Amino acid sequence: MIPRGLTVAGSDSGGGAGIQADLKTMLALGVHGMSVITAVTAQNSLGVQGAWELPVQAVRAQYRSVVDDIGVQAVKTGMLASAELVEAVAELISGTDAPAVVDPVGVSKHGDPLLAASALDSVRTKLLPAATVATPNLDEVAQLTGVHVESEDDLRRAAAAVLEYGPRWALIKGGHLPGDARRAGGNEAVDLLTDGSAEYWLRAPRHDNRHTHGTGCTLASAVASGLAKGLTVPEAVTAAKEYVTGAIAAGFALGAGIGPVDHGWRFRN
Repeated sequence: MIPRGLTVAGSDSGGGAGIQADLKTMLALGVHGMSVITAVTAQNSLGVQGAWELPVQAVRAQYRSVVDDIGVQAVKTGMLASAELVEAVAELISGTDAPAVVDPVGVSKHGDPLLAASALDSVRTKLLPAATVATPNLDEVAQLTGVHVESEDDLRRAAAAVLEYGPRWALIKGGHLPGDARRAGGNEAVDLLTDGSAEYWLRAPRHDNRHTHGTGCTLASAVASGLAKGLTVPEAVTAAKEYVTGAIAAGFALGAGIGPVDHGWRFRN
């Protein structure tokens, strides 16, 4: 049977991030994608104009409908706006025999808040402990742990702080490191994957392309796709890094603002 992945996240009406990005990624990577929608957003290349959270009972019903009948090999979480939703989804994925990739979405690419401040403690104490892999970017690390990453050396400190909350692996995304904080002479996007013992430093060329909407969602759902296909966590993350690097390089203009990464770049190449 084809591998099956489930995304639990918000809908992006512009198609660049959220549920739409997750499903495109899964399709591109040979996984049957299914969805539990947690929120509906009015969103385009300029930002998020509105967001409406779904009731917890609707989220639970979607999840049980899919998992109890079709089954899943991996689950990925994204936008969970409230403490009530965070705690419900944490309970659901904890009771599912499948690896879980938690993307602790805090703000959109345009800086719009997507997580209530009151939900942060629930992310720390309920959601992260249920994660096989947590994939925060540097802003999310600071929001969750108070650790501010200013150099590559700080990525270890950030990972340790995230692992304190209980995920088996932390993937700290260093794409937001400023130029003067990167390794001397390098122009790379560097991420650190670790379980507190083994370390994997993932480096890729940094592409000069502003059209990067959906990068975080795409990476997390690519990791989940690899896990659904039976890869180990390091194998899944390595493959996901390669995929998202190509998607960023091929990102395209759409609307008047920041366009999306290209989830179908391999097909066009």
